Amino acid sequence: MFRTPPAPWTTADIPPQQGRTVIVTGATSGLGLETTRALVHVGARVVLAVRDTTRGEQIAAELGGAASVRRLDLADLTSVREFAAGFEGTADVLVNNAGLMAVPFSRTTDGFETQLGVNFLGHFALTGLLADRITDRVVTLSSVMHRIGRIDLDDLNFERRRYERWTAYGQSKLACLMFAYELEHRFVAAGSRLRSTAAHPGYAATNLQSRTESFQDALMGVLNTLFAQSGAAGALPALFAATVPDLPGGAYIGPDGIGEARGNPRPVGSTAASHDRRVQRALWERAEELTRVTFPL
Repeated sequence: MFRTPPAPWTTADIPPQQGRTVIVTGATSGLGLETTRALVHVGARVVLAVRDTTRGEQIAAELGGAASVRRLDLADLTSVREFAAGFEGTADVLVNNAGLMAVPFSRTTDGFETQLGVNFLGHFALTGLLADRITDRVVTLSSVMHRIGRIDLDDLNFERRRYERWTAYGQSKLACLMFAYELEHRFVAAGSRLRSTAAHPGYAATNLQSRTESFQDALMGVLNTLFAQSGAAGALPALFAATVPDLPGGAYIGPDGIGEARGNPRPVGSTAASHDRRVQRALWERAEELTRVTFPL
């Protein structure tokens, strides 16, 4: 039976990861970089799945032979398929970390609203294409902002409704969390030994808050300075979700402080909407249609 480790849980509490391979998307900055550094430090081999391979190679060189780099652009399903096709061997853990927040309206190569496409659909496709080569668990990053999210199954990609950046972000992060829960349901139904977990960083200061291309960049810069925890602290929930040995599938990990903005990583709750089984299944089916990826379960 799982028992939450005593607080504070830090990188010093990560179990040894020698012999384990972890794929981390978005590993060249922010939470992904902090997650990668911590995992390499405790012995893991980490595959940096990134768009900017030049920056990725610089980071890999700094981290030594335990880190390798593969190109992955989650805004292009051709790139996702190429990554999966070229990945040899197995990975113990896939960390679906990469993401965008509150960016101006745009579409991915495949015509998806960009936040939904990168945060959710790209990771959905990647997970499905790698599922038969993952041996332990999938960790998917959500956000406290999933609480403002609403899944519009009839217009996921803002083809008819007016685009609003925070509405789109909330939907994408709710979709990520519902995907993590539905994936766990499907692992259990298939009798799989794999686990699906989710995590959110609370309010962590990263470059995610500087890409709105609006006055909000300056505002969030001030808030980061005054209120946010560090990127290293923000990475702890994902590290907890990826490495605690007896953590059950379906767990959602976040900070334990007020509003889950900062604090020690712990299992946390989520909205009733995130647990809606009907919408979980419908969202999964819609994602299969849009990405043309099905899972080998």
